[in-house]
Amino acid sequence: MSKSPITTHILDTSTGKPAANVAVKLFKLTNNEWVQLTQGKTDSDGRITDWLNTEVEFATYKLVFDLDSYYQNQPTPAFYPEAQITFRLQDTKHHHIPLLLSPFGYSTYRGS
Repeated sequence: MSKSPITTHILDTSTGKPAANVAVKLFKLTNNEWVQLTQGKTDSDGRITDWLNTEVEFATYKLVFDLDSYYQNQPTPAFYPEAQITFRLQDTKHHHIPLLLSPFGYSTYRGS
């Protein structure tokens, strides 16, 4: 399958390693309701690159990362059980949405 138009990558900044096997769901805002488009788990490199094989539309989307299950296997439990990143697409280009996380915080940016 070719690369999805929306991809993600999770790096655990407390270990300096990718966050593997993290469940992630992708939603689209449709008629004021969040509709789940797909779900997946990060690979050994902390990436999801092949989970959506349809074109994206100009719309608002949301990624929901299950951090609780990831941190169950880590020495420090998660303060945030999940992370949500809501973003708006105004073109149909590829969009990469990285997540940098630690047990007590997370950040994101628009990747390339």
